[in-house]
Amino acid sequence: MKKITMVSLLFAGLMIVSCSNTNGNKAVSGLSDPQPEVQTASAVPDLPEGEEGKVIMLTKATFIKKVWNYEKNPDQWVYEGDKPCIIDFYADWCKPCKMVAPIMDQLAAEYKGKIYVYKIDTQVERELAQVFNVTSIPRVLFVPKNGEPQMSVGALPKPTFVQAINEVLLVH
Repeated sequence: MKKITMVSLLFAGLMIVSCSNTNGNKAVSGLSDPQPEVQTASAVPDLPEGEEGKVIMLTKATFIKKVWNYEKNPDQWVYEGDKPCIIDFYADWCKPCKMVAPIMDQLAAEYKGKIYVYKIDTQVERELAQVFNVTSIPRVLFVPKNGEPQMSVGALPKPTFVQAINEVLLVH
C-alpha cells in the first residue's frame, strides 16, 4: 500500500496534457484504483516470434486472451499474463498520445523479457475503452503480475513511466 500511495502521489503531483474523447479538456495525471477484485491466472500469452521487446497492438479478442477475460470474470480481475504489462489507450488523432508512442517503443525494448507493452486504439476498440471508463487519452494501465492494476492519465515523461515500472510492476 505504501508503494501505491507513493506512486499515486508522484503521478498526482505532475500536471500532464491529455486528450478528452468527449470535450478536449486537459487532465491532471493520477493513478486510480480499479473496480474489480484481483487474482492471477496461470495462462501464458503466446506471442508471435519477434514480438517480445516491441509494442503489441491488442484487439478485444487478444485482450481477453492475454490480459483479462472480463466476459468470463466481470466482477473479478484475473490477469492472464505471465509477466507484468503496460497498456497504452490511445487514438491516432491525439497529439499527447503521439508524444507517448516513442516512449512506449523505448520501454518495450528496454524492458524486453520483463514486461509486455500493449496498445489499444480507443477509436477501434470502443468496448475496451468503455470497460476501463477511458474518457480522456492517453491513459496507461499498469498491470502487475500479481495485484491490482493502476491507471494513469496524460502524457507522462519517460522517467515517470520508468519509476512506475520499477515500483509497481517489477516489485517481487
